[in-house]
Amino acid sequence: MTHIVDRRLNGKNKSAVNRERFLRRYRQHIKKAVADAVQKRSITDIERGESVSIPSRDIDEPIFHHGRGGKREVVHPGNKDFMTGDRLPKPEGGNGQGPGEGQASPDGEGMDEFAFQITQEEFLDFLFDDLELPNLARKKLKDVESFKYVRAGFTNQGIPAKLDVVRSLRGAHARRLGLGGARKKRIRELEKQLAELNAAPDDLDPAFSHEDQVKALEDEIQRLKANVRRIPFIDEIDLRYRQHVKKSQPATSAVMFCLMDVSGSMTRMHKDIAKRFFILLYLFLKKNYKKIDVVFIRHHTSAKEVDEEEFFYSRETGGTIVSSALRLMKKIIDSRYPPSEWNIYAAQASDGDNWNDDSPVCSKVLSQAILPLVQYYAYVEITPQDHQMLWYEYEKVMEQNPDSFAMQQIADPGDIYPVFRQLFERKAA
Repeated sequence: MTHIVDRRLNGKNKSAVNRERFLRRYRQHIKKAVADAVQKRSITDIERGESVSIPSRDIDEPIFHHGRGGKREVVHPGNKDFMTGDRLPKPEGGNGQGPGEGQASPDGEGMDEFAFQITQEEFLDFLFDDLELPNLARKKLKDVESFKYVRAGFTNQGIPAKLDVVRSLRGAHARRLGLGGARKKRIRELEKQLAELNAAPDDLDPAFSHEDQVKALEDEIQRLKANVRRIPFIDEIDLRYRQHVKKSQPATSAVMFCLMDVSGSMTRMHKDIAKRFFILLYLFLKKNYKKIDVVFIRHHTSAKEVDEEEFFYSRETGGTIVSSALRLMKKIIDSRYPPSEWNIYAAQASDGDNWNDDSPVCSKVLSQAILPLVQYYAYVEITPQDHQMLWYEYEKVMEQNPDSFAMQQIADPGDIYPVFRQLFERKAA
């Protein structure tokens, strides 16, 4: 009996290649399921996987199988209740209900669905598909993450594709010269002596005959020539392969500023939507950019840089002076993130409420001090009501900087994901 042991790293009954092919084939179904899940689930619960259902009619594939063709003779057993031509009564129950426990389809036909589970990583891949940080540019080398291969001379081991023929032949020629040069020089000297002996008149006295000397010279010359011929034209030690070594490739550095209004005008609903938006943004950054700094700034009448925990869950509140957050952001950029070395991005969430005297100040600080330093600035206003002074001031900023500034309104939690996609959608090249 033959026993087959599955030693694949994917584990029993799993195939990473087949799964990736399946996810690519039904990408549209999965993306729709993920989008629906975002609307139904809390953003704070968005990191887990999701169960996806695909109608069976969409996964059916044509197959070859054996048909019934040919001449067939079948013998059926008889019965004692019916005769040929009898009409069978309709089964009791009606309304299309069978003996099973499930409910019948209201439109007369039904279709089972194929359900499967996608992992957390796959869920985030589909969630943030086609999104990116706009205008990402190469800055000063920071945080080495990737690598590239560069030429680093030659080596005597490698694959045939990297064989350097010219360098190998050059080495073989040098080896032949080194091994055969002394022998060839000795051969030339012996041949000269042999020629001199042959040219000299032979003595009649056998004791002084040159015959023995000539034979000895000829034997030595033949031996040396045989040694030279045994030197191979090219040997394994002559082979030279182009060598490539892995060199660190610096990754692009980016920093994301998250600014959120926590003033008294921000109700619990406003703060919850703002937190969800920034959690979604934070997941997006952590998923797509492994080397990126995130700076959290909360503000009411004064602004403060905080950590992630305090940013999302602190209960501090107060009045509203938006410019305090912008000034703090500018101060942090000047002290820690020089624009020559960092790609700088910012996202601000507010209900639009601000002191009227401060809104023109925000517009001025944003236009003159911040936008020249950043690649992209996104502002979301969380309110179902009419816009206030800050929105109209920011509209002027967007008219002057359409490529680096964007703004959208969020009225309810269902708008978070669509607005997020609009702000960070990948632009066509």
